Amino acid sequence: MRASLCCLLAASTRALRQTPVTPAKLLRKAGAAGLAAAAITAAPLACLADGQTDKFKLPPINFKDTTRCVFKSSAMGQANGARDTLADFRQCSMGGKSADGYDLAGAIMSEADFTSASFRETVMSKAYARDSKFTNADFSNGVVDRVSFDGSDLRGAIFANAVLTGTSFTNANLEGADFSEAFIGDFELRNICKNPTLSGENAKTGAPTRASAGCRQ
Repeated sequence: MRASLCCLLAASTRALRQTPVTPAKLLRKAGAAGLAAAAITAAPLACLADGQTDKFKLPPINFKDTTRCVFKSSAMGQANGARDTLADFRQCSMGGKSADGYDLAGAIMSEADFTSASFRETVMSKAYARDSKFTNADFSNGVVDRVSFDGSDLRGAIFANAVLTGTSFTNANLEGADFSEAFIGDFELRNICKNPTLSGENAKTGAPTRASAGCRQ
C-alpha cells in the first residue's frame, strides 16, 4: 500500500514538472498528491525526508561521492520529499551556483554554504536547511514549503512570490530579506514577524523587509 502511494506521489510530481506553472497553480495541482500523502500511516517510510521534524535521523555523509556537492534535478523527485536517495549537500560550498527550476524536494542542506546561490522556480519541499549560509540567495517563484531554515543566515535572501507555507525560520537571520508577494501561512507569518532580525531592506530589490513580509511596523 505504501509503495503504491509513493508511486502515486512520484507520478503527481512528474506531471507538475512537465508544464511550467506558477507557485499558486502548483498548490492547486498538489492537492491530490497531498491527499495521497495524508493516507500514509504513522510508520515512516525509509525514503521520506522531512525538513520540519526533529526526529528525522540524518544518514552519515558519503564523502566518497565526488558528485555530492553538485546540483542535480532528480527525475525521481516526489511532492513530499520522497525519493530513493536524498540529495545531500552537508558541508558543501555551493556559493554562487544555480539550481534554477530543479527538483530538490527533501534535500539535506544543513551546515553548508549557499551564499548568492540561485533557487529560482526550484522545488524545495521539506528540505532540511538548518544552520546554513544562504546570504543573498534567490528563491523567487520557488516552492519552498515545509522547509526548516532554523538557525540559518538568510541576510539579503529573496523569497519574492515563493510558496513558504509550513516553513520555519526559528533563530534565522532575516535582515534585508525580501518576502514580496510570498505565499506565507498565518502561523508562519506570526513567527516571522516575531523574528528580531526582520529589519532593513533588500540591497538588490530595495524592498523593506518587514513590510514585504506583511508585518506591522
